[in-house]
Amino acid sequence: MAAAAPSHRHPKRRRLFPSPTPLQPPLDTLADELLFLVLDRVAAADPRALKSFALASRACHAAESRHRRILRPLRADLLPAALARYPSASRLDLSLCARVPDAALAAVPSGSSSLRAVDLSRSSGFGAGGLAALATACPDLADLDLSNGVHLGDAAAAEVARMRRLHRLSLSRCKALTDMGLGCVAVGCTHLRDLSLKWCLGVTDLGLQLLALKCKNLTSLDLSYTMITKQSFLAIMKLPKLQVLTLLGCIGIDDDALCSLEKECSKSLQVLDMSHCQNVTDVGVSSIVKSMPNLLELDLSYCCPVTPFMVRSLQKISKLRTLKLEGCKFMADALKAVGSSCVSIRELSLSKCSGVTDTELSFAVLKLKDLQKLDITCCRNITDVSVAAITGSCTSLISLRMESCNHVSSGALQLIGKHCSRLEELDLTDSDLDDEGLKAVAGCSNLSSLKIGICLRISDEGLAHIGKSCPKLRDIDLYRCGGISDDGVVQIAQGCPVLESINLSYCTEITDRSLMSLSKCAKLNTLEIRGCPRVSSAGLSEIAMGCRLLSKLDIKKCFEINDVGMLYLSQFSHCLRQINLSYCSVTDIGLLSLSSICGLQNMTIVHLAGITPNGLIVALMVCGGLTKVKLHEAFKSMMHPRMLKNVEARGCVFQWIDKPFKVEVEPCDVWKQQSQDVLVR
Repeated sequence: MAAAAPSHRHPKRRRLFPSPTPLQPPLDTLADELLFLVLDRVAAADPRALKSFALASRACHAAESRHRRILRPLRADLLPAALARYPSASRLDLSLCARVPDAALAAVPSGSSSLRAVDLSRSSGFGAGGLAALATACPDLADLDLSNGVHLGDAAAAEVARMRRLHRLSLSRCKALTDMGLGCVAVGCTHLRDLSLKWCLGVTDLGLQLLALKCKNLTSLDLSYTMITKQSFLAIMKLPKLQVLTLLGCIGIDDDALCSLEKECSKSLQVLDMSHCQNVTDVGVSSIVKSMPNLLELDLSYCCPVTPFMVRSLQKISKLRTLKLEGCKFMADALKAVGSSCVSIRELSLSKCSGVTDTELSFAVLKLKDLQKLDITCCRNITDVSVAAITGSCTSLISLRMESCNHVSSGALQLIGKHCSRLEELDLTDSDLDDEGLKAVAGCSNLSSLKIGICLRISDEGLAHIGKSCPKLRDIDLYRCGGISDDGVVQIAQGCPVLESINLSYCTEITDRSLMSLSKCAKLNTLEIRGCPRVSSAGLSEIAMGCRLLSKLDIKKCFEINDVGMLYLSQFSHCLRQINLSYCSVTDIGLLSLSSICGLQNMTIVHLAGITPNGLIVALMVCGGLTKVKLHEAFKSMMHPRMLKNVEARGCVFQWIDKPFKVEVEPCDVWKQQSQDVLVR
């Protein structure tokens, strides 16, 4: 038998390198605190990127779920899934849901202890049943907005009263609410600090007196356009912690009510708005200020004539910082008295006031050296004299609004840029501003808002100065500036990277080149190019791809924009909320593609020749988030009433317009002359 062959076994070789282990995604190794910091940065740069972040890994998905604090679903039926996906959300914003039925609110998981705020301000379809379910599911709710709930009455208010931890509640325009419902809220929600009853026409003194009796913690109360009178006004004014009181349009407040205040009324009031209180005179105002030594802001717009007697009484308010007198008539020497008696104010509004002259305004601003905000819109009698006084004395201005001050020369406007370098907001709409003036304004490097519409003397040269020197600009209005072209817009787009809003309406020389340059402004959310016939779908497609945050778009009378532009919008502009399509070349195909944008709420399609009744019906049925649609009256008879009722039942309101078809656009100079002729008449 043959001997077995010797075995040659090799000793195990030692591995010089350990076998590789599966690599973890880098973000999986970070602690939640660091991931949350990353998410904060991502959300600040582009909220849409949060979804992409969540798909990066399981850890990212879980971190994004725990990080999200605000939920804004596009449809009410998505609510249960959204709450399950984001259990740490503290605020639920349903303002994008036109209709939220009771069943949707009933689907909120019981014991959703993380929810602290719910916004139903633009929604309809729910009632007492839905609010009852919400009260049960969210026992710690502190903030509830039911504004515009015209369908909500006392039964709904009774369910709100069960939310005993509410600190903020808005019932604005809940016109069916009466004293009975308000009484329930007052008894149940004694911790309320901020309450709005604006336009609650069914509420009377009885309910307001009970409110003042039970809700002693109120710090802010809005009673605008309610039936409040002297009887409950006295009780309201004794609230011990009240800081902000809004009485806009309260016709029941008169001199008798103001003069009846007792000395022991609350001294905590800091902000009082009595604008449009038509039955108040200077006598009542002079009387009430005696009881408010700590007042910081007083709004008497469209209230009563301003007299020296009334203004001198303001001396008793040594802390007054804001005085708004918009639309008031100034009697002789009254504005001078403002300068002498209100030396502490930082903000003064004289918009649309009659009786404002160079002599009095110059005297006032020379005294108000610490003024930071000044509004002299439509003070048509002031001239270079006033501007020289303003720029010479108020060098700390951060906001100056002087639209339609037509007697101020271009030379005087240059003084603004030379002497008020801290300006952040400037409105020179409908003025004599020219390129030299814009060159001077460019010295205000902190500008964030610049409104220079209907300034016919500016050109690309002037805009170039703004583009080079104002990198913080977020909002620019160039409405009907016929002298600008693509070159100027390109300068703005390149020099203002944080631009959010631009109005180029009726700037007829701009083309797609302007839109292509603006597409690089990633934060742009508002674009108005109405009456720009040389732009087309090619430029709009660049905007859609580059400006993913676009939410408001006006392309009326952009005749070259067609279905192609709508297809790009439907593909990329998922944040679009409002659009005006009148006179464009869009057909049923484009409208149907546009209707696929889930969050679209407002459409204006008054004159659109390419739309058929059937195409319009299909688009309206598909677009489930619509809250308002403007259509030409002619379509009303072409659409089946049942279809209209179905769309309205989802929360959409139709506005029927009967305007004649008019394609022509008047040149800017002709239009301006016509508008000034109307004002003269």
